[in-house]
Amino acid sequence: MTTPTTYFDVHLLFLFPPIAGLGFLAWRRSVLDRRFLGAVAILTVLAVGYTTPWDARLIAVGVWWYGDGSVSRRFLGVPLGEYAFFLLQSVVTLLWVGCITRGDRLRVPARPSRSDRIVGFLAGVSVGVGGWLLLAGPRTWLYLGAILLWAGPVLAIQWAYDWPSLRRRRWPLTVGVLVPTGYLCLVDRVAIDAGVWNVSRTYTTGLTVGGLPVEEAVFFLVTNVFLVQGYLLYDDLLDRREIERPTAEDEG
Repeated sequence: MTTPTTYFDVHLLFLFPPIAGLGFLAWRRSVLDRRFLGAVAILTVLAVGYTTPWDARLIAVGVWWYGDGSVSRRFLGVPLGEYAFFLLQSVVTLLWVGCITRGDRLRVPARPSRSDRIVGFLAGVSVGVGGWLLLAGPRTWLYLGAILLWAGPVLAIQWAYDWPSLRRRRWPLTVGVLVPTGYLCLVDRVAIDAGVWNVSRTYTTGLTVGGLPVEEAVFFLVTNVFLVQGYLLYDDLLDRREIERPTAEDEG
């Protein structure tokens, strides 16, 4: 395996190839329609916009840093390669979930009840509260606490919107999240071992998953949950609109 030395190497070796492969598969399966491309555009913009301030803050604190020569230019304190990673991760995950969910839409998506919405909202809030409590503890919990606090608002919105439909589509949700998460954790481990970026021991628990800091694994898990849930909810929203749209006969 070729060892990456720069952030661009990571993109070139590990992100562009799956995008090309999944893109070809998506084209063959007629996934790349207006509906899918709209979801990709919306979710990618939201992912980059929401992640950038959080990412810049953790870089400034020193939660992670980059090897000599691995990055060149920065914008708002974040390397341009990191922005590209946010975008490319989103494309990889959404192409994957688009391929595995083609033809797997809910026929008549039911609207969640008010109590369902409250339960979903409180579940998301509890994740954020858990992160806030970790941040109040020792410095070794800072990275994990920051991830959970940052994740809470997004999960609260998504789960309050319609967690029952996500439960009904638990197979594509689970497979859609775990496969890209596992792959990106492997890429992350290679990049860390190569010194492209490094994670501080001061702000991490020291727990690892396959040699990868557990915080990094949780980050990829959470971000892919955002993307896959967002895609499935967007899919269901458009299904509802199609079903509820009045026909010419109804209007007559």
